Amino acid sequence: MTTGSTGGRRRLPLSLRRRAVPWERQRPTWRAARPAVIAAALKRAQARPSGNWYVVGASRALRGDRPLARTVAGQEVVVWRDAGGRAVAGPGVCPHLGAPLRDSPVRCGTLVCHWHGLALDGGSFAGWEPFPAHDDGVLVWVRLDAVGGEAPLDAPVVPRRPAPARALSSVYTGVGTCEPEDVVANRLDPWHGAWFHPYTFVDLTVVGSPGGPDTDGDAFTVDVSFKVAGRLVVPVRAVFTAPEPRTVVMHITEGEGVGSVVETHATPLGRDDRGRPRTAVVEAVVAASERPGFAVARGAAPLLRPLVRAAAGRLWRDDLAYAERRWALRSTGRFPG
Repeated sequence: MTTGSTGGRRRLPLSLRRRAVPWERQRPTWRAARPAVIAAALKRAQARPSGNWYVVGASRALRGDRPLARTVAGQEVVVWRDAGGRAVAGPGVCPHLGAPLRDSPVRCGTLVCHWHGLALDGGSFAGWEPFPAHDDGVLVWVRLDAVGGEAPLDAPVVPRRPAPARALSSVYTGVGTCEPEDVVANRLDPWHGAWFHPYTFVDLTVVGSPGGPDTDGDAFTVDVSFKVAGRLVVPVRAVFTAPEPRTVVMHITEGEGVGSVVETHATPLGRDDRGRPRTAVVEAVVAASERPGFAVARGAAPLLRPLVRAAAGRLWRDDLAYAERRWALRSTGRFPG
């Protein structure tokens, strides 16, 4: 049973599950989740160009008084806004005596080293060379040609998103002991959703996967319902694609929020003190809706963003455990996939 509709459109995006089944009685997905399909999709993603661009963090994290700092593949990086508001980036090590620039303040668009006052405006100076930076309005990227080793691109491969004027965006960041491929492989396995995340997903069916008869291109197409409360759910169709080696994007193509996207970006951080790889998951939710009430939601964005981040964090506590387990098995030659 669903809510009523006017002109063929539901007044509310909710449905009531008529035949809800217990978690243990849902249809097993392990036969459909063929390791070879996931591995082949991962391999194709890894072969796509990234242009050496890496996600550093959220655009909103670029404050006026401090740089945004991240270690990418062992390289200390700082990003800040110059006097014109443009994102600039470069090494996070002061060229004078090696001070950590992540701890230095920004004054009038200039990063001022807190050890001896060496000032950086984003241009080459005293042996400090900038990195190309890109602010797409939701995320900040940095290009590290020495790390990526690919032919550089002028800009990162940014997925298609709703127009900023009608969207609400939120960014979650988590860190796990794994490599980017383990995060990407997690996202290229949509079959685990209702089993591993029953608090969020129900009635999940993968209706198309790469190489399948009902698939258009290299995508995973999923019919799934997001739980709201009790038997109330929001059913949607979602399509997962990997536009570059460290990114998987989910587009909502049918149901509530058509055009909304969830971008999962995996950024290698480097090794910990035990020699294990560390990877940052930077997930951007860019939501849109044609419903009149969504304008109110956009107006309440400062209140809603923490809720969206909390929901993403709950999912990623599980999914990072998945990715970490995958890496642990791979690194010891025990991974069965």
